[in-house]
Order: sequence, then C-alpha cells, then structure tokens
Amino acid sequence: MLYDAKGFDHIYIAPGYTDMRKGIDGLMAKVGYEMGLNPFQEKTLFLFCGRAANKIKGLVWEKDGFLLLYKRVDKGSYVWPRTPAEVMALTQEQFERLMSGFAIESRIKEVRYKTIL
Repeated sequence: MLYDAKGFDHIYIAPGYTDMRKGIDGLMAKVGYEMGLNPFQEKTLFLFCGRAANKIKGLVWEKDGFLLLYKRVDKGSYVWPRTPAEVMALTQEQFERLMSGFAIESRIKEVRYKTIL
C-alpha cells in the first residue's frame, strides 16, 4: 500500500520525531497545531516517524473517518529528516525514494573552487 501513493494529491511528512504511541486523535492534533495544516484534506497523506526509524504511521481522511496506517520494516530503516524545521511536502518521486529507504533529497552539494592561479 505505501509503495504506491499515486491516489494522493498531497503527501506531507512531519520531520523530527513523533511519539509513535499517538493514535488518530493525537496525530490529527499534530497535523493541525504543530504542522499548521488541515487534517481533513481529502486525498492527502500525512506521514510520521518515531525515534526507531523502522516504523512509520500515516494518517488519511476518507470523507467518513480517518484511516491510520502503520508500517514496520523488518530489515533496514527509513531515512527520515530529523530537523523539525518545517513540514515537508513530497513529490511522488521523493515519496518513492523515502519508501525505498533512500534520502528524500540528494546529499551531494555543489562545490565552488577558488582559482589558485
């Protein structure tokens, strides 16, 4: 289910650490108060990760109630952004990278050399 998110118009992740004991109400409050977004957006997936990066939770509004998704990978972990600076909106490509265990953004930085001569 979480490898294919083509049915969603928006995908948001909560950077940093989320208390994975939270249920629907706690995650819904986090979306509204901490992330500053409307948890009742249709076709929107909100993703959360705790300290153990092998578990994630997802929250989806389905017009008649919330769907809570929970995934634990047996081997490996997710590369989750831990700086709680801002909510991140993901593209489909970034989502697929995250679900495959890769970093969302490339860690390769542009280098500018000073001229020696």
